[in-house]
Amino acid sequence: MFANHLLSLCIWLPILGGVAVLATGDDTRAPRARLLALGFSILTLLATIPLYTGFDASTYTMQFAEGPYIWIKAFDINYNLGIDGISLLMILLTSFTTVLVVIAGWLVIEKKVAQYMAAFLIMEGLMIGVFSALDAILFYVFWEAMLVPMFLIIGLWGGPNRVYAAVKFFLYTFIGSVLMLVAFIYLYFQAGTFDILTLQNLKIGLAPQTLIFFAFFAAFAVKVPMWPVHTWLPDAHVEAPTGGSVVLAAIMLKMGAYGFLRFSLPIVPDAAHHLAWFMITLSLVAVVYIGLVALVQEDMKKLIAYSSIAHMGFVTLGLFVFNAQGIEGGIAQMVSHGFVSGALFLCVGILYDRMHSRMIKDYGGVANKMPVFASFMMLFTMANAGLPGTSGFVGEFLVILGAFEANGWYAFAAATTLIFGAAYSLWMYKRVLFGEVANPHVEELTDVTPRETVFLVLLALAVLVMGLWPYPFLDVMHASVEHLLQQVSVTKL
Repeated sequence: MFANHLLSLCIWLPILGGVAVLATGDDTRAPRARLLALGFSILTLLATIPLYTGFDASTYTMQFAEGPYIWIKAFDINYNLGIDGISLLMILLTSFTTVLVVIAGWLVIEKKVAQYMAAFLIMEGLMIGVFSALDAILFYVFWEAMLVPMFLIIGLWGGPNRVYAAVKFFLYTFIGSVLMLVAFIYLYFQAGTFDILTLQNLKIGLAPQTLIFFAFFAAFAVKVPMWPVHTWLPDAHVEAPTGGSVVLAAIMLKMGAYGFLRFSLPIVPDAAHHLAWFMITLSLVAVVYIGLVALVQEDMKKLIAYSSIAHMGFVTLGLFVFNAQGIEGGIAQMVSHGFVSGALFLCVGILYDRMHSRMIKDYGGVANKMPVFASFMMLFTMANAGLPGTSGFVGEFLVILGAFEANGWYAFAAATTLIFGAAYSLWMYKRVLFGEVANPHVEELTDVTPRETVFLVLLALAVLVMGLWPYPFLDVMHASVEHLLQQVSVTKL
């Protein structure tokens, strides 16, 4: 029974855990809320591990399948779950990141502790649901529902302009998702079902494929986010609490790329090929232009936010060059970016907790007072720049390799991110960590606590293991990527 309903357990365990945490009441019982949240997040992580250990990497078929169980019979909407090698990595990243977020917010969040922890647990279950759903409407429900906890996290625990940032985040993502729902309804009338695997085999003409592609693009490009619909992200990151920024960067942005992989490429492959130039152009603009924008940022969080947009441009570039190296590199970059961007936001959070400032000019010489912290942040900074031996290099190398196979100029433009990435990452690190201590508040800084060391060590191990031994990450996705390429290569006209 456990094996047959493992995905449901991974989805509903953190959601029920969030309800239990909420039930602890007000802040007088905050220690109980924290312990419950940590316990449920660890249990969810442990529940996702058998997904990896029991996964058969030699096949592309959906595994750990559940259903279809009838949900809304009149429209053939079902509770239907299953994962392949692509969604498996995203689920593991989600459960791993949530544990870190709970530990990171342990002492930092002092008001509405139960509500804060519960929001992350409920959001974790909903995000795992997105990566597991094999019914389009079930996918849509999970996709929309996860916006609510993040909206509350930004709006209640964010910075001075948190309400503006939360509303902007919600409107951008919600409006784009409505067009995705319209596309699902059109596909239902063509196929008579919302089953995603059936929709992937549906024959559609080029004109409707193109319209469906842009409907999906409206939802997924905003979530990535791609240029020019990226403007909500810096505001959301700057105003969100540290935990919110970590989940936003590490997981939520990946859902846009996952949507392209699960829907746009296999369902409308002719339109995807026809509009590949459009997607590649937007991706390269993000890599080059947004990289330059990141160079001039004065706020550390905003710099990392723009860095995320540039790195996600690498991901979408890899997906639309239509070869195994590009797509596998894009997925590897999604996982690596989850580790690296999450780590950098947590590092900024550590500094902000002590100084209550994110501005680069307020720092300088931090390494003199926080040498252990400086060592960790150096590792994550170099990973962000794509240093060989770190996770950041694996995805970028494969994407550049795939881009070169498609067109040498694509590879040349994409490779500029290695230069810009090193420039803005090291420039920030130099100004914040090196030099003499000029600010009396920096003079009072203390090095990382045992609690902070825990999540920094876990992320450092993740970055190094993936960088030095990427095989376990690449092996599980290979069969799924090869099958996806077969789907994309078959015309539906």
